[in-house]
Amino acid sequence: MKSQQNQEALLQGLSTCDVEERRAHGLGCVLPPPTGRSYIRIISENVFNMVNTILFSIALALVLLGQYLDALISVGVVSFNLAISLFQEIRAKQKLDRIALLTRPNAVVVRDGREQQIQPEAVVVDDIMLVYPGDQIVVDGPIVSDGRVKVDESLLTGETDLITKGEGDRLYAGTFCVTGRAYYRAENIGIQSVAGNLTNRARAYRNVFTPLQREIAFIIRVLLLVALFLETLLFASLLVNLIPLVETVRMAMVIIGIVPNGLFLSISVAYALGAVRIAGKGALVQKFNAIESLSHVDILCTDKTGTLTTNEMALAALHPYSIDKTQLRLLLGKYSAQVSSQNATSAAIKVVCQDHERQDLHVCQEIPFSSVRKWSALIVDDLAMQGVYVLGAPEMLQPFLVPDTDLGDFMETERAKGLRVLLFAHYPRLLLLQTQNEEASLPDGLVALGALSLSDTIRPEAQQTLAKFLELGVQIKIISGDHPQTVVALALQLGLHTSMEVLTGAEIEQLDDAQLAQRAEEIAIFGRITPHQKERLIKALRQRHHYVAMIGDGVNDVLSLKQANLGIAMQSGSQATRGVADLILLNDTFASLPHAVQEGQRIRNGMQDILKLFLARVTSVTLLLISVAFIGSFPFQPRQTSLLTFFTVGVPTIALAYWARPGQTSNKSVLRSLLRFVLPVSSITCLVALGTYLAVLIPTSQTLPIPANPYREGALPIAQTAITIFLVFCGLILVLFVEPPNRVRPEQDGKAGNWLPSLLVLSLLLCFSAILAIPPLRTLFNLQPLHSGTYLIIITATLIWTGLLWTVRHFRLFEHLFHF
Repeated sequence: MKSQQNQEALLQGLSTCDVEERRAHGLGCVLPPPTGRSYIRIISENVFNMVNTILFSIALALVLLGQYLDALISVGVVSFNLAISLFQEIRAKQKLDRIALLTRPNAVVVRDGREQQIQPEAVVVDDIMLVYPGDQIVVDGPIVSDGRVKVDESLLTGETDLITKGEGDRLYAGTFCVTGRAYYRAENIGIQSVAGNLTNRARAYRNVFTPLQREIAFIIRVLLLVALFLETLLFASLLVNLIPLVETVRMAMVIIGIVPNGLFLSISVAYALGAVRIAGKGALVQKFNAIESLSHVDILCTDKTGTLTTNEMALAALHPYSIDKTQLRLLLGKYSAQVSSQNATSAAIKVVCQDHERQDLHVCQEIPFSSVRKWSALIVDDLAMQGVYVLGAPEMLQPFLVPDTDLGDFMETERAKGLRVLLFAHYPRLLLLQTQNEEASLPDGLVALGALSLSDTIRPEAQQTLAKFLELGVQIKIISGDHPQTVVALALQLGLHTSMEVLTGAEIEQLDDAQLAQRAEEIAIFGRITPHQKERLIKALRQRHHYVAMIGDGVNDVLSLKQANLGIAMQSGSQATRGVADLILLNDTFASLPHAVQEGQRIRNGMQDILKLFLARVTSVTLLLISVAFIGSFPFQPRQTSLLTFFTVGVPTIALAYWARPGQTSNKSVLRSLLRFVLPVSSITCLVALGTYLAVLIPTSQTLPIPANPYREGALPIAQTAITIFLVFCGLILVLFVEPPNRVRPEQDGKAGNWLPSLLVLSLLLCFSAILAIPPLRTLFNLQPLHSGTYLIIITATLIWTGLLWTVRHFRLFEHLFHF
């Protein structure tokens, strides 16, 4: 009596004063915050990094000195790169901010003895909540009444079986009540609940760089240090030699220009081209580097339900025992049509055994399927079909069969194929089964009518796609919340001939991080895994220096998707999963993944060619800056370097990104291959360019009067023009070394050469010639008119440079000389 009074008092709920008091003590709902990066932080990190700060500072100095055009031309490419970066990061923040696991707008709470509907954020600790069928549970807490509910926890666990819960059992935010009604007390609310914590972690910003991006970032940091060193020397020279301030700022702009910011633009173009190509193949790129990232993957982890499978089953085979196959199919069809709790099993049976002349049967009692007893039953009182009909796991029904029943080897054969096997049995007399606390007992003397095998419906192309990844040397690991045997069966259906050893969630909890990393690398199948354990598995694999991709569809996959190097979501997956994914498979098809791998290879190969052009230009210019400094002059002006950049790397790199070919490349660092190309090119270019510079500067300085300002008139501007023209010619020819005309394009048939690079070089050469020929354009880029003799020197130097470079590359003199 006292217990009943306490429960009645408890179910009166909190009073208004109690609610306000709890809010005052900080026991109210704290919602998950938006992403950790504000718009101000995103702008500051992208705009005010070291390179941009230096460039914009020098541009501001040029503006203050009245050199507006120099400033505008010098920072144009940087500003374009900056706009792309801001767009990508702001879009990512907005997508993360929209992630929410709680979808019901209102919750039912008992306050002051009556039910009220409130917003979830108005809940306080110790509130008494009421949940009805179809309601989403909005806080974590125990059931405090004697009611019983069936809960769908698939949003959090990925398991589709309903969980029965009664007094004392905990309910979790983000799950759904399917049947029943119960009161529960709010204990963990807002960010402290399971759903709130998951939402908070899902919204956390992550920025995963691919190996290629890291190598490019390393190259840029090295060049930035070189540029800063040269800038220091320049300003020291300003104090000693009294160089005019305007010229010093111009020189500073030229020196900082050796930092190849255009690389970021080139990689953005390559990623954009890849995204456009793969969109037509059935994949949506949410993060620009996702496709290139896929080409580095050596371990592919995937969820099972909803990812590899379609949440559907198919009836594989029927095996009759005491009746013929036609009668077995008829009885199964009637049985599956009468059960009230329709699931994947009954749906699969109805597809094959559907009774087109269906007649309603008189069902006296139904025992629904339970994951505990692993069977369901119908008690039918009908002339055509009378008695107890049971469908369930053979091991659960076999003890109740007629003694000495021979079930043959059908079940073992089907299990060996990785199929799920069920037994259909009959008790001929009408008998109501005794049930207590959702447990039921079967009568002895069941007659085996037949057995059936069921297979999970695997998504189209899944098996073929996984086989292609295995051919590429990528390990496949299935990580699921389902029973380990179910996961093993799926692996067999997929043709994954790996060790069938399974690691379960319970076993993972007994392992420390080092032990888990070792076991995770050895085992390919994981069952009964929680979302936290999935995340831990991915982290362990990454700590072993693997490049990991994770495919998932449910909220239970969110943490592992964010932990992986590359997160891939199904289009039909949850909004939260799609929000954190880098790549989305449209129409839930795996068919686009092999194409995405090829696009990733194309991007990597294209970027290696692009890096060759950029680094050859940068290294040549750097060596020239240092070499000419010994002479006591300066080889370029800012507008000239902008022109040089546009013709030698600006337009050609976009073309190279488009012409790039798929093909497997080594996972080793690209720096070694780049050095083999860049060092001989830059050395030869520096030597021939320096000779050209001196061949123009010395005779011209002897024939012209001494200028008042050697940086703006006299021999130096002519020599600067000559060396600029020479480097443009060399840069255009270098495109043909990187993309030879005799290399066949992937889409071409036969052995015809590729004439597009030659056409590009010719077109750029004509455009550059037009600039040299039109005085206003020539003046815009600070180019001086040259005599025919000077052009003869430039053309001769270009031919010498081409011959030397061809000889060194053809006979591999550099590799033989330095054993590189």
